[in-house]
Amino acid sequence: MEKTPFIEIRGLKKVYKLGKERVVALDDINLTIQRGEICCILGTSGSGKSTLLNMMAGLERPTKGKVLYSNKDVTRFDERRWALFRQKNIGFVFQSYNLMTGLSGVENVAMPLMFRGMDKDKRTRIAKEVLREVGLGNRMKHKPTQMSGGQQQRVGIARAFVTNPKIVFADEPTGNLDSKTTTEVMELMVNKSRENNQTFILVTHDNGIARYADRIVTIVDGKIVRDEKNESIARTREQIASDNAQEVRQQAAAEEETEVSAPIPADEAAANMSTEGAE
Repeated sequence: MEKTPFIEIRGLKKVYKLGKERVVALDDINLTIQRGEICCILGTSGSGKSTLLNMMAGLERPTKGKVLYSNKDVTRFDERRWALFRQKNIGFVFQSYNLMTGLSGVENVAMPLMFRGMDKDKRTRIAKEVLREVGLGNRMKHKPTQMSGGQQQRVGIARAFVTNPKIVFADEPTGNLDSKTTTEVMELMVNKSRENNQTFILVTHDNGIARYADRIVTIVDGKIVRDEKNESIARTREQIASDNAQEVRQQAAAEEETEVSAPIPADEAAANMSTEGAE
């Protein structure tokens, strides 16, 4: 028996009117995504990839077509129903982090739990647990302005995952990060999604970032031109730990070798020679 798709997009079309001109951003998009799938929507600027994400997240309404979650047509939702649906089912990771600058890391992460009506002590405890998971146990009380870009994005990731949502959308999540931090952030999101069987939908223009997904859907001029399986380059937590341990061993060995091969200082060598002469 064939599984019902977790997300199904049928004949989706989006047309923007700019004066007398009509701009077709999405043109007859048909796509199915399963529960727990890590899917990348890949495309250049203006391809329609972010518009598609907005349609799936209920941030924009389609001109034509449907978006279904577990066979339920969500395109019929009004703003209130969409807000409740996002609150219960969706997490977001943004390129620009979108953190509240006046709040600490733990307060930013706890905010989605506050909207669910959770009491302060419980939501603070859960937020701290998730921040420790993303490697920010020592930055909980810091505000965004006291953090690096990578640390701010880790707070953003913790906030997206703190409610254990069914779907996480990430729109160009590494656009403001260096290459090392990009690897750390991508592997963190992929591993958390896999461990919790969450559907992770990544939107990017970067072919290198797309390789972290299990499936790559390419959009050009509002149309899907390619849909292919991919072997993700993301390492598991165990592989990361093993690689880090090996790196530490190699560094220690290199430092030890440097100490052994270091030349004897001239004054020390002269002192040794005078001692040998005295003998």
